Amino acid sequence: MKRQKKIAIYGKGGIGKSTTVANIAAAYSEDDKKVMVIGCDPKSDTTRTLCGKRIPTIVNTLKDNKNPELADLVFEGFNQIKCVESGGPEPGVGCAGRGVIVAMKRLENLNAFDEEFDVILYDVLGDVVCGGFSVPLREDYADEVFIVSSGEYMSLYAANNISKGIKKLKGNLGGIICNCKGIENEEEIVSSFAKEINTQVIGVIGRSNLIQRSELDAKTVVEYAPQSNEAEDYRKLANDIFNNDNFSTPEPMEDEDFENFFKSFLD
Repeated sequence: MKRQKKIAIYGKGGIGKSTTVANIAAAYSEDDKKVMVIGCDPKSDTTRTLCGKRIPTIVNTLKDNKNPELADLVFEGFNQIKCVESGGPEPGVGCAGRGVIVAMKRLENLNAFDEEFDVILYDVLGDVVCGGFSVPLREDYADEVFIVSSGEYMSLYAANNISKGIKKLKGNLGGIICNCKGIENEEEIVSSFAKEINTQVIGVIGRSNLIQRSELDAKTVVEYAPQSNEAEDYRKLANDIFNNDNFSTPEPMEDEDFENFFKSFLD
């Protein structure tokens, strides 16, 4: 069996993980790579732009079918990308991370990972404190990790906390993906943050209305506007991630140090 690239993408909720994962998956598929995308976020929206609609989640499928087949859980999207959503409980009921645990074990039992994929991508909610969301790293499903962040305070604060979890789980951090929100000195802030925690900025995605329009049409920008600069940005990011061999153990900041770091850009 060929060696797979098994990549987990973490980040604060709403920072653009799903958009990033879906677009780099689409970019890989254009390059004739066999790709699987596993959404590990209870919002279950990672694969919507790859499949053109929301697909049934593993958690919901298991409620009605205790013995599903692989075809009941894995769906084919853009350019034959295999798409999975773990799902989770209704808001306010149960542990969201539990859905990830259930999903991964069920996929493993059905030999979902036996196919010779070139790339397996995990879109993971940015709360590695929860055992469920740490599964892609803790259970060795993913070999490398990237964090999506903007230059905003809460986004970087979450990224710093995520790096604490990566360090504890002995994960291989490949870098920060800067998903710009249009704040002042954003790339400088994210680049400085990356250096502070002993990693690199692996790519920058500019803020764009075109990306938002493509999502409204339930498509990735790679499919919706393949000749656009935005699509090229995602292709470059996908290529840089695939060819990256610069990994590190992160050295996250203590909370007080992080506060001082961020305040230094406001002076």
